[in-house]
Amino acid sequence: MRAPIGVVGAGAMGAGIAQVAAMHGHHVVLADAMPAAVARARSGHARAVAREVEKGRLTREAADAMLGRITYVEQVTAEALAPMANCVMVIEAIVERLDAKQALLRTLERVVTPATILASNTSSLSIAALAGACEHKARVVGVHFFNPAPVMPLVEIIPAISTSPETAENARALAASWKKVTVVAADTPGFIVNRVARPFYGEALRMREEGLADCATIDWALKTVGGFRMGPFELMDFIGHDINFAVTRSVFDSMFHDPRYRPSLHQQRLVEAGWLGRKSGRGFYDYTEGAVQPAPTEDPVLAEAIVHRVLVMLVNEAVDAVHLNVCSSADVELAMTTGVNYPKGLLSWGDELGPANVLARLQALQFETGDDRYRPSVRLRRAVQAGRSLRDPARA
Repeated sequence: MRAPIGVVGAGAMGAGIAQVAAMHGHHVVLADAMPAAVARARSGHARAVAREVEKGRLTREAADAMLGRITYVEQVTAEALAPMANCVMVIEAIVERLDAKQALLRTLERVVTPATILASNTSSLSIAALAGACEHKARVVGVHFFNPAPVMPLVEIIPAISTSPETAENARALAASWKKVTVVAADTPGFIVNRVARPFYGEALRMREEGLADCATIDWALKTVGGFRMGPFELMDFIGHDINFAVTRSVFDSMFHDPRYRPSLHQQRLVEAGWLGRKSGRGFYDYTEGAVQPAPTEDPVLAEAIVHRVLVMLVNEAVDAVHLNVCSSADVELAMTTGVNYPKGLLSWGDELGPANVLARLQALQFETGDDRYRPSVRLRRAVQAGRSLRDPARA
């Protein structure tokens, strides 16, 4: 039996993380303050392993053993969390609120051993701020899974300025032992994926607001010409506008209102109206029974313009993440292809488009609009000047 793992938060993410750890031989303690959430997680785990047995990927004996390795706890008090005392790592996956996560980490410190790693699955909050609530800050680290955790291969490891190198390395080694692809991100808003992906949504929203094309046409262009699995509007509807808008707003506020990350007023209105996407029956598209979806305008010239405008923004963001030491060149490529299933790494894609072409398109957009959201990265300018690949790991 491998060292025990704790997970607090039995929602989709927490339950998924618990399943991953249990499948790889760990005893897992999964806790939530809501008994109903624990019940859903328990039944979800049973269904998940039943599918694996049905498909022949798991024997019934192995499935039963995996389920037997999960202990379910229906409270998050210090007393209830006592079974986590000897866990090698406890991952919190509760509501995305700083005060709630800080309170939980303080409670966990009273329960676990001094050697236990305290990890947060936050997608947008500061790891330093979370660690700041703890007495032993060096053992707090970000370990960000992607939904659904049993399926998505990427895990972002985010050390805070207070995280010890040993903590970060041990967390990364654990995730890697679960067959996850790991990348290291600086403790900056959005980390790698949620930062670099913002233009996929933001520029699509801007083009719609400008009247360049409607949602169906932009989605069609980015799937058909761009090769993305989902268009930005159907993806936002799938994620939920309450979640997608909250992440955009969090990154924008945390970046001191940098115009690159400016949220969309129209998306805010969707949230205010309760049009949250698929889960509410209405978002950019109508999901009610019998609703007819709009047809795209299949204009190849317009499609190329749409795709290139989104792409140059994405490439610029990836280049700037490397320039600002958010991550390495290799890790941004891995993160975007395994975390959000982009068809190519953005730096490689930028090299295919031609760094000089990417720079020229951005400069034209900035000149035309006067909007600083289109400002080219210094690293992009230097790469063009030196005739260097965007994937070059050398510091520009």
